[in-house]
Amino acid sequence: MKRIQHILWGILGAGLFTGLNLLTTFTPALSTLSQTQEIAFEPGSSAFQKLVEADRLYLQGQIAAAEQLYREVKRPFPEHSGASEIREAIVDESQLTGAAKVYWREAQAGWEQDLETRLFVPLEKLVADYPEFIPGHVLLVKALLKYDRGDEAIAVMERATSLYPDNQALIEAEVEVLQAQEKWLEASIAARQFAVLNPDHPQADEYKAIADESLGRYRSKIKRKLIGQTILSGVLSVGDLVLTGNASGTIPALQVTMMLLQGESSFGGQFAEAFRQQLPMVEDPQIVNYVDEVGQKMARLMGRDEFEYEFYVVDDDNLNAFALPGGKVFVNTGALMQTNSEAELAGLLGHEVAHAVLSHGYQRVVQGTLLSNLNRVVPMGDLIAALIGRAYSRQNERQADILGSRVLANSNYAADGLRNLMVTFSELDEERGRPPTWLSSHPASSDRVTYLEELIQKNRYNRYAYEGVERHAQIQARVRDVVGYEEE
Repeated sequence: MKRIQHILWGILGAGLFTGLNLLTTFTPALSTLSQTQEIAFEPGSSAFQKLVEADRLYLQGQIAAAEQLYREVKRPFPEHSGASEIREAIVDESQLTGAAKVYWREAQAGWEQDLETRLFVPLEKLVADYPEFIPGHVLLVKALLKYDRGDEAIAVMERATSLYPDNQALIEAEVEVLQAQEKWLEASIAARQFAVLNPDHPQADEYKAIADESLGRYRSKIKRKLIGQTILSGVLSVGDLVLTGNASGTIPALQVTMMLLQGESSFGGQFAEAFRQQLPMVEDPQIVNYVDEVGQKMARLMGRDEFEYEFYVVDDDNLNAFALPGGKVFVNTGALMQTNSEAELAGLLGHEVAHAVLSHGYQRVVQGTLLSNLNRVVPMGDLIAALIGRAYSRQNERQADILGSRVLANSNYAADGLRNLMVTFSELDEERGRPPTWLSSHPASSDRVTYLEELIQKNRYNRYAYEGVERHAQIQARVRDVVGYEEE
């Protein structure tokens, strides 16, 4: 273990600069978002003082009075056609009308008679035209699996669950599809997300168990592959060292594989320690305890109690934060200074913790290692980029948005913290002519903000809850005193 850490720390210095600079060299699409909500967070302004008073009332339990003040400062979201177009889910076929009844009747007949044409044509039409009818999605998935069309079944479930993410019947079908295709991690994520988002559901504990079981299968499957790779890597590593000399800024694939075999908590912990050795860390208790308190509040509701969540502050003016596997989260002082409230910081931390909880980063590193054909030597910058630099997939981002926003709402923060943060980022983008660092690995756009607004409206999350503006401003003043932060 110590040998691995020495190797890691020794090469991280050279690789870290390159790896972290990858974050600033991506070229995401520039946002054309215009300000849709103007909130004066400037300390001393009348709007700021009104938010301070609203926060005081909220903490005293005077919720109605607090909400009235929040509403005076925070503008309503614009109306989105997408939010209204999603019709309420139905499960009773008697609620179907006209063509939908005909499609459903024909599809059932095709299923019973095992006639593909009679089954798929009306069923696909039903799902496309009447997506609110949940049994249509479920039957289509069963049919696709029956005829060995698993990839199509997964695509059907992705579309259905994006419309109705809290529907238990769809989640059950999604988990079954993913398990049938041996996509154990994805099945675990789907089950865990449902359990976390619906803690009062009578089957919440059952889905937690499914999530744990599927995660165990994923780990076993990956462990077998990694062990096989380790054996082969050991055979090839001697030749690699002769050819490459294991130059600084690289790490043998064998070492990466050995760390991965220890699991995501251990893997993330080793990298967190290495980052702490190399990055300029802020140790001021007032600042660190503030970030840790907000982060732990979010992490407690995430459903991965086996992680030991830790939150660190880096002395860096860039607006950036990242999460390592196992729940190790690093936040720049730039993120503290350029967020407008505690609720926005909570939105940022909640989103990052969600990525760790859903194993997104660990999954990327594992897949990259397995697909590298050993590469024999892994460039350190590539490994760091896989952990913190590369953009997550759209599906990963949406999963983190959904989980992070739900937990934000359940934590009694204003549920639009993440959304407001995205608006702030987009404005910084336009003002400076370059994107904030965090957006390089978490692409933001007007579509993303619109989606978050629709998510909040559709689920009736409370935007008029605790903002935490005064305390956040106090921490910002402390950051200026401790690290000498200068506004750009």
